[in-house]
Amino acid sequence: MFDELFARLRSNRDRALVAFWVSSGVRAAELLGVLQGGVEPGRQLITVERKGSRAIQQVPASSDAFVWLRLHQQEMHGLVPFGRDEPLWWTLRRPFRPLTYHAAHRMFERVNDLIGANWRLHDLRHTAAQRMAGDPDMAFTDVQWVLNHAHLSTTEIYTVPTQDQVIERVAAHHARRRETPPPTSAPG
Repeated sequence: MFDELFARLRSNRDRALVAFWVSSGVRAAELLGVLQGGVEPGRQLITVERKGSRAIQQVPASSDAFVWLRLHQQEMHGLVPFGRDEPLWWTLRRPFRPLTYHAAHRMFERVNDLIGANWRLHDLRHTAAQRMAGDPDMAFTDVQWVLNHAHLSTTEIYTVPTQDQVIERVAAHHARRRETPPPTSAPG
């Protein structure tokens, strides 16, 4: 699913954005607000300002996201202002401006049109949340913290399986039952 999406994205900036959204679980606007000084590739962290509380929080992201970001930064070197307090994300055409939510949303609509999907930017946050919540080695309270949910009950919605997941697990159950011989009755 995401392979096709990445193949259709037209720039390293767009690949970096999607990779960050899918791996970090931050809200679209939170990622768009990251400043250049809020990126720590060596530790694979980004610093975001959280919606609502306005708390500043470091959030981990995938190494792929940082690779795409670095490629994008090399392409934009000398074209956009550089500095700790400068925006991380910029438009790709002159005059270069900080990337807005509307522009990122429009980019994502174009990709949806190309691949015949109807995803929202927020669906990428849901994907990250479901992946983390489905990882048996990740504490559920860690998922809550990464998503910045005040209540664990909000995070619990990501533990509800999809229809496809249930069908796959039930089919696997039936396959295991076919492989296991039925119990023999005990002599009476």
